Amino acid sequence: MFEQPSLFDTSPQVRSVTDITRYIRRVFDADFNLRDVWLQGEISNWRPASSGHIYFTLKDSGASIRCVIWRSQAEQLLYLPQTEGEAVLAHGKISVYEAGGNYQFYVDELEAAGLGALHAQFERIKKRLEAEGLFDSARKRPLPPFPQTIGLVTSPQAAALRDMLNVLRRRYPLARVILSPAPVQGDSAPPQIVRALQAIAQQPVEVIILARGGGSLEDLWAFNNESVARAIAACPVLVVSGVGHETDFTIADFVADVRAPTPSAAAELVSPDRDELRRLLAGQQLALTEQTRQRVSNDRANVRRQQWLLARLSPQGQVNNSRQNVDSLVARAGRSLRHQLILQRQQVSGLSERLAALNPQATLSRGYAIVQKGERVVASAGQVSRGDELVIKLADGEIDAEVRQVK
Repeated sequence: MFEQPSLFDTSPQVRSVTDITRYIRRVFDADFNLRDVWLQGEISNWRPASSGHIYFTLKDSGASIRCVIWRSQAEQLLYLPQTEGEAVLAHGKISVYEAGGNYQFYVDELEAAGLGALHAQFERIKKRLEAEGLFDSARKRPLPPFPQTIGLVTSPQAAALRDMLNVLRRRYPLARVILSPAPVQGDSAPPQIVRALQAIAQQPVEVIILARGGGSLEDLWAFNNESVARAIAACPVLVVSGVGHETDFTIADFVADVRAPTPSAAAELVSPDRDELRRLLAGQQLALTEQTRQRVSNDRANVRRQQWLLARLSPQGQVNNSRQNVDSLVARAGRSLRHQLILQRQQVSGLSERLAALNPQATLSRGYAIVQKGERVVASAGQVSRGDELVIKLADGEIDAEVRQVK
């Protein structure tokens, strides 16, 4: 902190510009009279920056002061001046901007001069209804995606009505529009707006737009009426408020289910764009086609699986297996029989060869002979006697002989 020099210190002290400017700022910030200030003057050099901050000058006939409204404060202001030289009431604190070395008025509230009573009443109504929960987001209803019938509550003579009808006709001509007329300005407007809301809610509408064009705070005051706010909250049909310009805020905006910055914007919010609707339908058709194709593919695969299971569990399969087993057994029996036959043929052939080898006829064909005496074969000389009749069998015939001598 910048310290004052001692009275007994006669040596000169050199301070930096930053030090002295910071000291001055702390002096300003420590002064309570500069922390809660209301100033009245005329707007000059109003310059909204790309950052969202607003810079301007507040002046009167004798002086001027630089002012700044930070973006966080500017977004909450209910009033912004429309023209240069407009008389306003501004609230905030006065401090020093160190980098520029100048003092500034840091504004957090702004209202037109002479309208302070209306703003105070607006704040009282707003705080009371907010405390009752009428602004709670939990009670807000979502917009219907494709409303078939749209209700309008506004003046039949208002330019806002023509703007909304043009938007609805251009974007969504399929919707049916029902107008519940009501004045939107003056002392008689609030009760008639209430009756118009109640009447349109009895019609088969899916969404209601409560709208009027821009104007001053007094012009829009009917939409700050507490009875109108409670009628909006009690309406069984979703209500969209489209009151004034983008910078205008009313109690109706806070109570409504959806707030639109202008009547035309409200009409755009409740109406789907028909070109986008076409694209949406085309996308859904493509998705449906793909889902159908996938479903058919899955069903085909399921049918093939069921057919496989049916074939697997079918008795026909067992019959076919049994038939194949029979064929296999028959083939095996045939091979076994052929093998046995071959073996037996080989055995017969061997026996035949042996039999042929032992066949007397074969012996005879080699030059031998068989001598028989009657039915008996003569195997030795002692079996015959002189005078016996013998039969000598040769390979090609027989010879009858008589024994003349036995040696």
